[in-house]
Amino acid sequence: MLLFRWYLVALLLMVHVATIAAGREVIDFDEGWRFRQDGGRGDDGWTAVRTPHDWSIAGPVREDAPTGGAGGFMPSGVGLYRKEFVTPTIPPHGRVSIEFDGVMAHSKVWINDELLGERPNGYVSFAYDLTDHLKGTGEKNLIEVRADTSAQPASRWYTGAGIYRHVRLVVAPPLRVARDGVFVTTPQITAERAEVRVAVETADERPQPSVRARIHAAIIDPAGRRVASSRTRLDPTGETTLKLTLLRPTLWDVDRPAMHRLVTQLVVRGEVVDEVVTPFGVRTAEFSSERGFVLNGESVKLKGVCLHHDGGAVGAAVPLRVWQRRLERLRALGVNAVRTAHNPVAPEFLDLCDRMGFLVMDEFFDCWTRGKNKHDYHRDFEEWWRRDLTDTVRRDRNHPSVLLYSVGNEIRDTHDTELAKRVLTGLVDACHAADPSRPVTQALFRPNVTHDYDNGLADLLDVVGTNYRDAELLQAWRDDPSRKIVGTEQNHDRSTWLRCRDNPQHSGQFLWCGIDYLGESRRWPVNTFDAGLLDRTGLVSPRGMERAGWWAEEPVLYVVRRVGRDAPIPVDPGYEEIEWVRKRVRFDDWNPLDNPMNAEAAQQIEVYSNAEEVELLLNGRSLGAKQIDPSAEPRQWSVAYEPGELVAIARNGVREVARRALRTAGEPAALRLKSDRPGLTADWDDVAHVEVEVVDAAGVLVPDATPQIEFAVEGPGRVIAVDNGSIVSTESYQASTRQALRGRCLAIVRADANEGTIRVTATAEGLESSSVVVRE
Repeated sequence: MLLFRWYLVALLLMVHVATIAAGREVIDFDEGWRFRQDGGRGDDGWTAVRTPHDWSIAGPVREDAPTGGAGGFMPSGVGLYRKEFVTPTIPPHGRVSIEFDGVMAHSKVWINDELLGERPNGYVSFAYDLTDHLKGTGEKNLIEVRADTSAQPASRWYTGAGIYRHVRLVVAPPLRVARDGVFVTTPQITAERAEVRVAVETADERPQPSVRARIHAAIIDPAGRRVASSRTRLDPTGETTLKLTLLRPTLWDVDRPAMHRLVTQLVVRGEVVDEVVTPFGVRTAEFSSERGFVLNGESVKLKGVCLHHDGGAVGAAVPLRVWQRRLERLRALGVNAVRTAHNPVAPEFLDLCDRMGFLVMDEFFDCWTRGKNKHDYHRDFEEWWRRDLTDTVRRDRNHPSVLLYSVGNEIRDTHDTELAKRVLTGLVDACHAADPSRPVTQALFRPNVTHDYDNGLADLLDVVGTNYRDAELLQAWRDDPSRKIVGTEQNHDRSTWLRCRDNPQHSGQFLWCGIDYLGESRRWPVNTFDAGLLDRTGLVSPRGMERAGWWAEEPVLYVVRRVGRDAPIPVDPGYEEIEWVRKRVRFDDWNPLDNPMNAEAAQQIEVYSNAEEVELLLNGRSLGAKQIDPSAEPRQWSVAYEPGELVAIARNGVREVARRALRTAGEPAALRLKSDRPGLTADWDDVAHVEVEVVDAAGVLVPDATPQIEFAVEGPGRVIAVDNGSIVSTESYQASTRQALRGRCLAIVRADANEGTIRVTATAEGLESSSVVVRE
């Protein structure tokens, strides 16, 4: 099943990034770059790289790094990229452009020593027309890209550095569909039929534009069948609209994310001169002041998480398989929505959300005119916000996963009401101009302090969003029941979830955060913010275990042993109503003798499960069964320790639905490996995650084992990153060795060729080694 899903994602990428059709060619431009970190333009000191490339993740991690704790103590500076390429064959009067999905940051691009332009925002996708600067067909050209993160501090989290997303070259005919020029909406949907509206923007640089052209549009359904088509004359204004009808449409849904494809062709005298394929989904999505979020006529509670753009050990240049594995694990916990905190994501991430059925709050900015760091986006906001926002909305507006846009996170401008209203009005209007089909929200910052609910600011939004202060958000709805509301960012507290769960007008919540991320640290050597449902390696945290008991659709069962009272995390009492806590529990651990807590005292066991009943057994003896608590409290037992096996059995009625055991471990004896990929390909976006466990002679995980693990790869593959989830380790991620943490470690492996067996071996001093084949 995993391989099949990966095939679907690969197919979608092929459509999105590597389209070759009549009159248009999209060329992968990731290979063949040279890189120099100091930004010098001499001929020495260059290293061969391919993009996506994040040079900062290679480290070193240093206490005196200019990025500070906010940037994970990782390096910053100027990076220069160069690439030579031959001018391709260009149709007469055609155009050649280069497209970057993201360059961090303050990028400048030259072609043959001529400056094409600059983009300060490192998260936006952009393009330049190269045509008039290229040499003759078959001659060599030199393109150079400068990426500059030297001005620090510039972010509250790790940004990465360099050309960290994909690059492509597009050769287009003189009559062509404009970049991001196809916009698909489904304004009317019933069980019998769906109206599909297609707006097409075209560019026409033919020497005889008076020669009539036509637009042909066809819809391909999820089964690959052509199910609707329409033809019309091309409007000379360059903006043409078509309407198509789907009979008995297959809807896009979180559980059944059915994707259609729209094939748009420009035709002159019977010849197809340009073709663009646009994936889309047929669905209705709206926010209701009474029913919350409504998808295809059904109320759906948004069980969301906020995600930053880094992929842990791989930094900001994240292979798609890393995101796929992470989203699979979040889905298993019950997560159905993602907030892209706090910036545009890579386009293929949204492709993945489309295919996997995740709902997305597409967020753009962390600041407006008033910054949170000396060198952040507030310095460029006034000049660039409209272009950055419009480019992003046009890029993202066909994704069925995108349900609303967020134009800001905890914006400091709100202390000046008139300024904030002026800016917000412009942002909302710009979103609606580029995409009238989706609502706009904002993560309001201390609305109780700046009186956003009373001064009219909140009501400029289509959907009122607030960070943390959800009791006040609900009160704002009571004050005006026409308001549509969503918790744009909330903590993991149980009472917060219950308020969301038990109020149908509440659309849902987005937890801070879904996965531990690099940066946002206040002290050395902490380099990671660890409030995720998953840690950096993808391991489920105690928070994630508890959340699964509240959110998951399938039966879940987790058993933890408490080792102390939950530790409070300092918060701003004027901002957050509820104190954050770090859960002090251990999982996969029935070794209390190895813990400071007195093993002779009763052990406090907590069980997180959505099953109706859970029974606990110690070495085969029942310690009693407990029913599910309507208030979502974990089920608890006090257990006198004895070595052996503590087993939890979950039941719905009389049927067993899950079983989990804690076992007493002996001394470390061996390593155990497993891989998530049975058939690794040589695609950059495909990687294998090789998980290592330190086990005793009986195969039981040793929870406190910390040996240094060495990785070796046989065959056409290599380790590209290692990690253990530690928030204080200063070891390099770009290495072949890593210390285990809590008996675990992770290596990420990439194939260099599509043929040949790839075997990964892990060794540690004094332990039996282990190997796993990631491709036969």
